Parts: sequence; C-alpha cells; structure tokens
Amino acid sequence: MEVNSKPGILKRIAGPVVTAINLDAHMYDVVKVGTEQLMGEVIKIDGPDTVIQVYESTTGIRPGEPVVNTGLSLAVELGPGLLTSIYDGIQRPLDVLIQKMGNFIARGVTAPGLNHEKKWDFKPVVHVGDKVTAGQIIGEVQETRSILHKVMIPPRAKGGKVTKINAGSFTIDEIVIELDSGESFPMMQKWPVRIPRPYVEKHSPSIPLLTGQRILDGLFPIAKGGTAAIPGPFGSGKTVTQQQLAKWSDAEIVVYIGCGERGNEMTEVLTEFPALKDPKTGNSLMERTVLIANTSNMPVAAREASVYTGITLAEYYRDMGYDVALMADSTSRWAEAMREICSRLEEMPGEEGYPAYLSSRLSEFYERAGLVQPLCGGSGSVSVIGAVSPAGGDFSEPVTQNTLRIVKVFWALDANLSRRRHFPAINWLQSYSLYMAQLNDYYDEKVSPEWNKLRAWFMEVLQKEAELLEIVQLVGSDALPEAEQITIEVARMIRELFLQQNGFDPVDTYCDLPKTLDMFKMIKTYAELAYAAQVAGVPPSQILGIKSKNEMPQVKFTKDYKPVLNKIYAGMEAEFKELRA
Repeated sequence: MEVNSKPGILKRIAGPVVTAINLDAHMYDVVKVGTEQLMGEVIKIDGPDTVIQVYESTTGIRPGEPVVNTGLSLAVELGPGLLTSIYDGIQRPLDVLIQKMGNFIARGVTAPGLNHEKKWDFKPVVHVGDKVTAGQIIGEVQETRSILHKVMIPPRAKGGKVTKINAGSFTIDEIVIELDSGESFPMMQKWPVRIPRPYVEKHSPSIPLLTGQRILDGLFPIAKGGTAAIPGPFGSGKTVTQQQLAKWSDAEIVVYIGCGERGNEMTEVLTEFPALKDPKTGNSLMERTVLIANTSNMPVAAREASVYTGITLAEYYRDMGYDVALMADSTSRWAEAMREICSRLEEMPGEEGYPAYLSSRLSEFYERAGLVQPLCGGSGSVSVIGAVSPAGGDFSEPVTQNTLRIVKVFWALDANLSRRRHFPAINWLQSYSLYMAQLNDYYDEKVSPEWNKLRAWFMEVLQKEAELLEIVQLVGSDALPEAEQITIEVARMIRELFLQQNGFDPVDTYCDLPKTLDMFKMIKTYAELAYAAQVAGVPPSQILGIKSKNEMPQVKFTKDYKPVLNKIYAGMEAEFKELRA
C-alpha cells in the first residue's frame, strides 16, 4: 500500500465528516484518520483543506492527530471466495472481524475482503501461445457447489500472448498467467467501487426476470437487466418481498445490501439466508449469494459506500456472463446518509434537506444495471431492485419521486392491504411496468399467445372494480346492474385467488408461469360462464353461489394441481348448464 510520506493534520471534526490541512490528496483517495487509523475517503478539496468522510465512528478523535493518505481509491477485492460471504459496507468480512474481537467491532480494525490463504483449484481454459485481451476468461474455479467462478484478465490490462499458464491449487495472490507484454496476473483483481466496470455494449432487455410471484410475473414484470423500486411504509412487507425475490428469482447470483436497515431486520436476513435451500440446486441459497450488512446504527458514511460496494460485486459476476439480481434495502437510508453528510459539509440543501445532487446519485446507481455484452463475449445482466422507505408512506417525498423518474418498474406497497392481511401488499392500481412492450414477444412465444390478452383483461377488471366500489359506497351493491355485480365478484376472485400469495406455504410460495397461466384461465373461464348465464336470465345470487367456485383456492396450495383444476372445470360446466336449463 502506498503511503504519503508527509501526513496531514486533523483540523476539524463534525460527526462523520472531518477536515485535514496540509494533506496531499486527490478526490476519493482513501486515508487513515487519527492515531487509531480510521478509514476515510476524500470527498472535497478546498485549498489547503481536505474534507474526508470517515467510515467509522469519530468519537474521541481530536484536532492535531495525523491523517495519512494511502494514495488509493476505495476499491473491493474481486476473486474466488466472494460467494457465501457477509460483509459490512466497505467489504470487511464480518465473520473474520468476529474472530478478531467478538460481537462488537472496534475502530480501526481492518480485514481483507477475501481469504488470501485459502487455495483454489484453478483450471485454465487458454493455452500457451493464445492471444488474450482485457476481460477475457482465462480459467475456472469451482467457487461453490452451485457456481463456477470464471477468472478473467483485469479490464484495464493490455493483453497479449500467453507465455505461461499454470494449472493446480493456488491462493488468490499467486500468479496463474504470464503474457509476452510483461504482465502477469493472479486470480484476484481490485476495482474502485465508484467507477462502473466496462463492457462492450448494452442491450435492450427482452427477457423477464422470473420471480415466482404471481402479481409480479403476471401483471408487473421486470426484465433481466432492468430496474425496479419497491416503496412502502413501515410494516408493508418490503424486506419480505425482497427476500422472496432473492430466493425465487431466476438470477444466478444474488447480492443483497442491507443499507441502513434496522438491526433486527438484518439479523433475520443473516440467520435465515444460510438456512434457506436453493430451489434450483437443493444446496444452501448462500452458495450463490453475497450479503452486505450495514445497519442503521453503523457509521453513516459506510452506509453511503455500501451500495457502491454491492453494485461493483454484481458487475464482476455480470462480466463472467451471469445474471445477477441486486437487492438494495433501502435506498432511502442511503439518501439519508447523503443528507447528513451534505449538512456536515454545509452545502445548500434541496427539497426536505436532501442534497441537490440526490437525483444524479440515484441515476448513477440505477444506470449501472443493464443487460450487456461483457468484454469476454456472450451476455450478462444486473437487475437492480431498490426498496424505498418514504416517511409515513408518502410517495410524494423526494427519494420516491426521484427514483420513479429513473426506474421502469414500480411495485407500490400499501399499508391498508397489509393491515387487511393481503400479501404481497402491492397496490395493483398504483403499480406499473414499462417493460411490457419489450416482453410481449417472450410471453407469446415461451408461454402462450393468450398471456398478454389475459393480463390486459385482469387489469381492466381491477380498474372497473375500483370505479364500481365508489358507486357501491354511495348506493350499495344491490343497486348495481346484474352484470356489474358479477364484475365485483370476479375482481374479488382475482384479488384473493391470484394476487394474494402465501410466502410461508411450501407450495404457494412459488408459482411458475404455466401455473400462473392456468390460474389466469380458470378465473377468466368462470367470468365468461357467469356473464353468459346472466345474459340468459339467471339471477346473480345463483351465479355467485355455485359450489365449484369455492374449490378454486385449492389450486394455489396443491403441488399436483391439474386433477383439482380439471375437477373445477367439470363442476363449473355442469353447474352453469344446470342454471341455464
């Protein structure tokens, strides 16, 4: 590590923001602050004054203590061993810190992000004499039972012909390849977190990120490489929804960032994830997951850094050709960290005290999502799903509004739905997806030509119900025309049978596209038979009272549901035929 020979002097301390004088530094250099060598980052240079945000508590440090510049920017270690790890916001492995000092992290303690002593079995995929370029895959390591780690030439390398390539068991620091350009590389590389990793080309997303959640896959899908926001008040189910997405989405790698969340919520994640089984492989879900835990009682500056750490890890696996899902819970806490640092810097505040650059910072983060052609060829994606925690559930506040201008999927959580025990508590009237036009061809070809028509019909019924309920509140349901009474019942079935999903039921927790399509058709079939019977003069009370309708919920909770579905269809046909007789 480079160290500036002449340290600066601490001049001023204002919470996580300190000022040093006579420090030779550049923007975003990592520095060591005080006698305890607290890690910090240069965020402003004003003449002789260098302003630093410190990633640890500054309690007890005093003016006059030394500040040493490392000459390096904040970077993460990338290589085998990332998966299954639990880090804090600046990539310090929490399990290593616990071994060093117990349950309470002392200040100034550091640990490398990767295990530099463990040996990995490296299998080359290039040979002596081959020409390699920046970003090219040169070998493979079986990182976990679920994931094959692809070792790459660093993106900034010159490249050249291979003069030596080693196979065998190595640590991440040992050289595995040498080039005629004089360059040689180990399995590990470093990358500054604030700089996006390069790629060849970004493509328009055209494949959905399948989540197994009916309301998301069926009505408001997100594309692989897309962006989504989950805003909602306290207790509406943001964290549970993101955990469902982490467990069931068809992304190959999951990066979960607990950015400023409460300690008890993060504890649930840290204890539950290692115990969860990956439904695809039967192995632990942690074998394809990286967790970043930065709770609300941790230093505020590290919270700001944690999202950059997470997105850089996601881009690294994207560059191998994997589909990565990144969960940021929550970007509101990240924005609050920026607001606090903004006030410490005495900058001009924007709306509600947030910095004027809030929108640009959110854009920089979400724009690092995408479906791209990596330097190694093929394709890889990073899908970013950010939770937003608006105070009091007010979606008009700055973080929510600025996020909505950027993301293309909006899953609006509703406290009223959660109080009615409707989960996921996603409001179908406020939510939307702007990826539908890009995904229509996928659903037509891979699922059914009926899918898009059924989805449009479902949304039409739910919109109609909202209008009718306003009338019902004024004049009562009996005053509605008979056809509208049936519409109200069909909408109730959509809400209770389709939109509600039990995340704790072993069967209903995940619903694939064929089953979702069958549930679409089941409800549409009932509606068509009911409207036909009403036109034939059958009273609504008899139409709504058919027995086979009450058996429909069994489809949700039955693994082999086809016999149940066939029985329901046969029952409906027989009962409606009898009503029309």
